[in-house]
Amino acid sequence: MRLLALLYGVVCYCIFFGTFLYAIGFVGNIFVPKSLDSGPETGLLQAALINLGLLTIFALQHSIMARPGFKKTWSAIVAEPIERSTYVLFSSAALILLFAYWQPMGGIVWEVTNPTGRAVLYGMFGFGWLLVLGSTFLINHFDLFGLRQVWLYFRNVEYKHLPFGTPGPYKLIRHPLYLGWFFAFWSTPTMTVAHLLFAIVTTAYILVAIQFEERDLKKFLGQAYVDYCKKVPMIIPFTKR
Repeated sequence: MRLLALLYGVVCYCIFFGTFLYAIGFVGNIFVPKSLDSGPETGLLQAALINLGLLTIFALQHSIMARPGFKKTWSAIVAEPIERSTYVLFSSAALILLFAYWQPMGGIVWEVTNPTGRAVLYGMFGFGWLLVLGSTFLINHFDLFGLRQVWLYFRNVEYKHLPFGTPGPYKLIRHPLYLGWFFAFWSTPTMTVAHLLFAIVTTAYILVAIQFEERDLKKFLGQAYVDYCKKVPMIIPFTKR
């Protein structure tokens, strides 16, 4: 049973990591067979409705399954050691669904043709993805994606929540991981209608999700996180509250 849980966690992680790598190509329109702007086009309204539906599915899955109330109910079905891995698997499935059925929408909102400008934007795009991945390692990448849980269970060691800390960029902003997403989604030399829709909806979702996440963190971590929020800005470094 413990070995099966470990193997399940590893498989879920591998699916996640493959999905993460594909997402880089999907958003950047590079290296993948289907991206934000590739494939046949349907009518603008139909494409917009399909894309909004796909983004809504991801947002609902990502948010509802992350709430403590859902986790408490979910634990009656899914064993605690594999709960996080299962969440990661469902998140990956929602993204794969989005990749498969996303509809390009045509139209260019802006296009940077200057070679230096394009290089800068691609650099910001790459920085965003590195910031996302790096931030996960600063707060324990393997706990975030379920591997630590199944590994401790395999070794018959009781799981303990990680202590609250503010490593690296977490001393400057509370959500460097989300800032990385903003760089990744908005830094493009060619902004199409589909890409703009994707960037606007995901940005709005992140800003709303932060409110729910911080509410849960204040309940879980108590005064330590409340004080942290008072001292450190949410997204933009060096800004006063």
